[in-house]
Amino acid sequence: MAAILAENLSGKDVMGTDGAEIGSLYNITMDFSSGALHNLVIDPADSLRNTDFEYSDQGRLLVPVGRVKAVKDHMIVKR
Repeated sequence: MAAILAENLSGKDVMGTDGAEIGSLYNITMDFSSGALHNLVIDPADSLRNTDFEYSDQGRLLVPVGRVKAVKDHMIVKR
């Protein structure tokens, strides 16, 4: 995957590989000591149903970065 600046990802729509709207990217968590990315933090779409993703205490979805399949006009993640 080509390098993408984090500032270009903020607010980007997130879709599932099944075409379902998941929400919009709020933030990304990482390990500061290693620089490894952990989770996409996503504001869930109102229409989102039946997800196996974890939720943060603030009600946002935590999607492991390893589930990202593509980043173009939308981010695509494996559901």
